[in-house]
Amino acid sequence: MDEPFGALDELTRDNLNLIDAGMKKDDLISFPYEDQGVSTREDGPYVLEPKLKDPAFVAKMARFLHATYPGWREAVKNPAEAAQIGVDQDMSGAATAEVQQRQMENVAKLIANVDTARIGYLTPEAYRRTVDVLLKDGGAPVIKKDPGDSAMTHVIWDAAARIK
Repeated sequence: MDEPFGALDELTRDNLNLIDAGMKKDDLISFPYEDQGVSTREDGPYVLEPKLKDPAFVAKMARFLHATYPGWREAVKNPAEAAQIGVDQDMSGAATAEVQQRQMENVAKLIANVDTARIGYLTPEAYRRTVDVLLKDGGAPVIKKDPGDSAMTHVIWDAAARIK
């Protein structure tokens, strides 16, 4: 996911919960993690390295990833329709179109390059920034050892990009 990312961070998510509880958006102040230099990338496919050596597994994951692209593009372009689909699929009846649409609009900020062939591409710089943040997280780092650049790969993303 590329530079200025518009990260949906914990503060933003909490603010959305506060809005759902009745607070006015204008009464809230948000401090996006990206602006503070502490944003991290969290979502994406995670696999064990040995699986990446299995061509059948890589092909299956690439097809899955490639198949998600049209849905994400459509959801970003039509958040109200995407929200209604979510509400229609909620068996509990708790979801509302208003909340689902606001959430979709915020998730849309996270999807890098949605209208390009580079949809969802994680840049090495964003990966490195995430590792650095997790290593120095105040006095209690989230990870204790740098996993190195080999912990991130574009094997599946590259395979998905080759699908026509």
